[in-house]
Amino acid sequence: MTIPALNNKVSEAPTPIGPPLQNGGWPAASLPEHVALGKFKHGVSMLTWAYNEEDLIESFLQRATTLLDRTVTDWEIVLVDDCSTDRTNEIATTFAAREPRVRIIRHDRNLNVGMACRTAIAHATKEYMFSQTADWSYDISKLRIFLELLMHFDAVQGIRPVPIRLLSYIPVLRSIYRVRRRSDSFSKAIISLGNYYILTILFGARFHDFQNLTFYRTQAIQNLSIVGRTSFVNPELLLKSYYTGTRFIEVPIRFISRQKGVAKGTRPSVVARSVLDTARNWTMWGARLRLKRSARQPIWRVSEPFRLDQSVLRLVLPLFDDFGT
Repeated sequence: MTIPALNNKVSEAPTPIGPPLQNGGWPAASLPEHVALGKFKHGVSMLTWAYNEEDLIESFLQRATTLLDRTVTDWEIVLVDDCSTDRTNEIATTFAAREPRVRIIRHDRNLNVGMACRTAIAHATKEYMFSQTADWSYDISKLRIFLELLMHFDAVQGIRPVPIRLLSYIPVLRSIYRVRRRSDSFSKAIISLGNYYILTILFGARFHDFQNLTFYRTQAIQNLSIVGRTSFVNPELLLKSYYTGTRFIEVPIRFISRQKGVAKGTRPSVVARSVLDTARNWTMWGARLRLKRSARQPIWRVSEPFRLDQSVLRLVLPLFDDFGT
């Protein structure tokens, strides 16, 4: 039975992103043995947080539940409402009333994206976890592959793919390619790229992206001591996991421009708080880990297939399309 959306308006179906999917959520380009695996059989928590996102929160939940139901046997969505002043909580609560696998946690006051992330992590109950932004800014249409890679690695880190061209191997020109693909405006892309180089220099880990999606074992993340209070929480999880021996593989996950609502992550006050938070974390623990060269781990990458085992290489074949354009 079709349940009408609020205000008696029929909700639009979420716009498909990425290639068509087969049984179990596998991309159409997947090999037959991929499709034969069916749905991912381990529990998965999808985390998100929202502040005044009434224009898109329902479409987000529709898209997320459809994708997870097609891809995973046991899942939940943990949504943190960061004390929205619009109808975000009302819409999300109404949706959760008819889909019990969606759990809503509401802050009594606005605490910022970092604290909302920490709240979501604390409430995750499934074996594995990952996050997605409320504006669906990362293409996870190949989610089934990312999850299966957790059977081969401790964590899966998304990167915004750079087209494989001869010029893209030159460091300065590679940065130009990165600017084109990092955000939905040039100014936001420059902020994102500057953040990337600052984190690389300060913390020493050679990831190709620090602000993307990461798939973790939930218990490993919940056992970490988290200090950050801003968007730095995401790279903090990545860096602390890396320096404690987590085996990462980087996979291409494309950035998708926001279609509705207002982005809040690049406001000057937000950027300033994030910079201060980064500096505070570097003095508390980052500088010490930066000097521990013996703790650095190799990072496997889909963009470096010659280093991958044959079983992993066959698994990630559909991902190579993301490096082609």
